[in-house]
Amino acid sequence: MIIGIETTAHTFGVGVVSNGKVLANVKDMYKPVSGGIIPVKGAEHHKLVAQQIWDDALSRAGCCDKDIEAIAVSNAPGLAPCLLAGLNFAKLQALRLNVPLVPVNHCIAHLEIGQSVGATNPVLLYASGANTQIISFAMGKYRVFGETLDNGVGNFIDTFGRYVGISFPAGPVLEEKAKNGKFIELPYSIKGMDVSFSGILTKMKQLYDKGVKIEDLAFSMQEHVFAMLVESAERALAHTGKKELVLGGGVACNLRLQEMCRLMCEARGAKMFCPAREFLVDNGGMIAYTGEILFRAGIQKKIEDVDIAPRERTDMVEVCWKN
Repeated sequence: MIIGIETTAHTFGVGVVSNGKVLANVKDMYKPVSGGIIPVKGAEHHKLVAQQIWDDALSRAGCCDKDIEAIAVSNAPGLAPCLLAGLNFAKLQALRLNVPLVPVNHCIAHLEIGQSVGATNPVLLYASGANTQIISFAMGKYRVFGETLDNGVGNFIDTFGRYVGISFPAGPVLEEKAKNGKFIELPYSIKGMDVSFSGILTKMKQLYDKGVKIEDLAFSMQEHVFAMLVESAERALAHTGKKELVLGGGVACNLRLQEMCRLMCEARGAKMFCPAREFLVDNGGMIAYTGEILFRAGIQKKIEDVDIAPRERTDMVEVCWKN
């Protein structure tokens, strides 16, 4: 069995995988009282809950220490204090169990978990708090075909949420409010394959200050922003000639985004794959799942050779486990 540890941002998660099956996926999320994530506070949270989450995951998987072959850990990208908290805990466990570590890029894990629902060679629409990318495998790497030029889509949504008094995470609240909203025109900023959210954020704040209903802003935000993401994803499908789209990241939990992606894929004759909600948000299950793929391909490291890489891009990783 492979155990995976996720601590790139607000979530401490532990997953257990055996032969491509996720046996346990346990997590606990740090939620700030106000404002956004404070990295050092997130790291403190992770240190406090680490052992309990580890124990719960092993218990739910019905396994014990001696069953663990390797420990996969999300070492990139992410908030440095949070990554360090996870890596230090992983190293302690690896030393105790005398097993190797498998470093896993968090973004790539969102793509690899798509295999669990049937995707084989997809384009990934990765929409999360800090990351917004259109990714697919080409010429030995996962290439970024489009991305945000400023904020990640989730951070953009949370920033607007804080502005109107909605605590973190704001996405689910705004999704619910959007059900009672009507369309108003907002900036639509897509440049080639890349997207930008700073202009639409400024405009939404201005409209809110002028008394525009939050429901209308939430609805219009979804229609504009998600259309931008779907347009970029469709261009990537056309460019690569691929016929599969996988959704990943916490924002992919939004049902309107899923619907828009489904309609686009149906129009193109492509297949859309959306992992279960527990694998869209940050979680240890996808780290363990990807870690097992890498471990079976012979990718493992000595404990002292693993370090965090907070700014490692998806396209910086040599994907030597794929043909």
